[in-house]
Order: sequence, then structure tokens, then C-alpha cells
Amino acid sequence: MKLTSEELKKLFSYVDGKLFWNVRPSKRIRVGDEAGSISIYGYRQVCISRKTYFTHRLIFMMFNGYLPKIVDHIDRDTSNNRIENLREVSAVQSSYNRGLQSNNTSGIKGVTWHRHYKKWQVQLHIDKKYKYFGSFVDKELAELVAIEASNKYHKEFSCYARQ
Repeated sequence: MKLTSEELKKLFSYVDGKLFWNVRPSKRIRVGDEAGSISIYGYRQVCISRKTYFTHRLIFMMFNGYLPKIVDHIDRDTSNNRIENLREVSAVQSSYNRGLQSNNTSGIKGVTWHRHYKKWQVQLHIDKKYKYFGSFVDKELAELVAIEASNKYHKEFSCYARQ
């Protein structure tokens, strides 16, 4: 079965970022039950015709009529699947909106400690290249520079845009 927005509207009702079954796909599931379960990645997922889909992607398709390659949660909260929190993005734009990586030691995106100079340096990934914004003795100043640069170059996709 080719999935369409019309087919999704037959299968599900959308209420405040959640999908509820309009049909009974199995004996364990009743009409009106919330669709899906939480995946190991933290996203809600649902199975349709033996194929698994992330719920946020299905909600995007229900409202927009197509399924983009990447759907981003604007507020980075994977449990917030309200349509106004979802947008189509490129891989680069999605990376701009990512939170801290697990190997980040400064606690600030774009800020690293330079051991040799004993200063905090700020650099961001922009247009597939790293752009250097300076070194600072003060970590708080480095953070302000990182936020300002991210908002300027990453625009609405900046992880700091909503702070």
C-alpha cells in the first residue's frame, strides 16, 4: 500500500500532536487508542501494514500531503509532535538545530577549550566549513559569541533561536 495523506486521515485522528486509531488494526488495539509506542531513539513510532513509521513524519504528511526526507522538531522535543512544531529541513539545517553532542566538554554548542592557549575558542559549522570566531579567556563571553554567531548564520534553524 502506498501511503497517502488521505489514507492516513482514514486510519488516524490527530489531536494535539498525537495520533489516535480510527480503525482497529489488531485485536489488541481499539478504535480511539493512541497509536504507536516510543522507539529506542525517543521518537513515537507506529506500524502500518508491517512497516514502521515515526509519528512526527506521518503527522507532517497528514497536514502537508507529502513526506519529506527530514522532518525537524523546532523545539528539539521529540515528544512534541504538534504540527506547528514540525518543519521540513535539509540535513545541514537539522544539524544546526541539534543539541549538545555527547562528547562536548564545555557544555556550550560551538565552544571548546584550547589546551595550548588556555582559552575558550568559538567555531561553528557554516556551509560545510568551520568558521572561527575567536578565543576568549572568559567562558561566558565565548558563549555569548557562539549564540550571536549561531543566530546570525544559522538563522531560524539555530539551536539558540528560541531562547
